[in-house]
Amino acid sequence: MDTKYLEIVKAPVITEKAAGLAQQNVYVFKVDPKANKTEIKQAIEKIFKVKVKEVRTLNIKPKKRRVGRYSGLTNRAKKAIVTLAEGQQIELN
Repeated sequence: MDTKYLEIVKAPVITEKAAGLAQQNVYVFKVDPKANKTEIKQAIEKIFKVKVKEVRTLNIKPKKRRVGRYSGLTNRAKKAIVTLAEGQQIELN
């Protein structure tokens, strides 16, 4: 497996909502903000050896944070909501 795919897909999102979506063959991943839908689809298919039906993405804007007198922004991020083809499944442990 190529390391560029592992750089695109950072981590799965493990929340109650994401677990509920997994029941419907939909999985949520944190991905590289510069990655497009085609790159994300190829990376998921190569890493998990599944057939991807659809990829939806959303950008998470940085939020203002403050620690004492210092203020700054959180890192920007991107999430990908991946729908798999019928009969496909990803094991997230």
